[in-house]
Amino acid sequence: MKVTIIGGGNIGTLMAAEMAAKGHEVTVYTSKPEQWNREIEVYDPGDHRILTGELYKITSDMQEAVCDAVMVWIVTPAQTFKEMAEKLLPYIKSGQYIGVVPGSGGAEFAFRHLIDAGCVLFGLQRVHSIARLKEYGKSVYMLGRKSRLELGAIPSDAGEKIAPVLEKMFDMPCSLLPNYLSVTLTPSNPILHTTRLYSMFKDYGKDVVYPRNFLFYEEWDVESAEWLIACDGELQALCEEIPLELKEVKSLREYYESYDARAMAEKLKSIKAFKGLTSPMKQTEGGWIPDFESRYFVADFSYGLKIIKDIAELFGVAAPHIDTVWKWFTGVAILPEEKVFGLEICDKDEFVRLYE
Repeated sequence: MKVTIIGGGNIGTLMAAEMAAKGHEVTVYTSKPEQWNREIEVYDPGDHRILTGELYKITSDMQEAVCDAVMVWIVTPAQTFKEMAEKLLPYIKSGQYIGVVPGSGGAEFAFRHLIDAGCVLFGLQRVHSIARLKEYGKSVYMLGRKSRLELGAIPSDAGEKIAPVLEKMFDMPCSLLPNYLSVTLTPSNPILHTTRLYSMFKDYGKDVVYPRNFLFYEEWDVESAEWLIACDGELQALCEEIPLELKEVKSLREYYESYDARAMAEKLKSIKAFKGLTSPMKQTEGGWIPDFESRYFVADFSYGLKIIKDIAELFGVAAPHIDTVWKWFTGVAILPEEKVFGLEICDKDEFVRLYE
């Protein structure tokens, strides 16, 4: 299959290498093609090379990248979705498949014009594996590979054709979700990252400087877990009010098999794939401060938590903890209006129809 990967970060590099190794004709669209090798190496956590994939093409020309592709994967942060949609629109063709990994972040709204043009949009609830670049454009680590994929699509029945393809592509089972909203509302980074950041930095002000960069997961505390569980519970309450099948929007308590704050904190601190990950911070005079330009802030608040908040307001569901975390973010991070998600549908019936 002719496959295009848009984005050359951690997960995009891993996917490109894996698909190429499986015999697919893989093109990578990146702003830095000159820094890429045709052969991409994949390493395990022990630094042993486990596979090599040879790419078909590396380009910064969008038309060249997507014109003949059967499947186009978007693996850039959510705040780039609208920009990518505008770049894709002149060259995309009816019948092409647009996949988003992970599929949250309002992709169905950003890529709405592509759907209207006859493309099939699909997304995965979570990445198929944790990935970390070893050397940009040349090698990547595969860490914490999942046991299965969960797929949602627009139109919803299109997933029946896509799931068998992905099973062969990734060598893992692929479950078909009843609708794309089950992807959008997945409480992964939009709840996991935002509640942790709020708990860490809720007292931050212009004169506050921290002595070091904290370990994001390994120093997870009970307070962070309490906020995670509270916001996760509000999301579950929202799912119960929307007249769609949303049982596959699993609670983080169920996903991590941790049903109280102390157990959740211990679980998140112990995940091997997250070892050594620091927080989105930057050095300044006298210490460290939050880096509000990090995707942890820009994507996970503005295109993650904000979506959940807006949908809750549309359906009249109270979410006081989510509101508190969002209000804190807007008080400390200054973002232009175009960099914040806004729900474009104001009618509940129209909203539900989008996912049928």
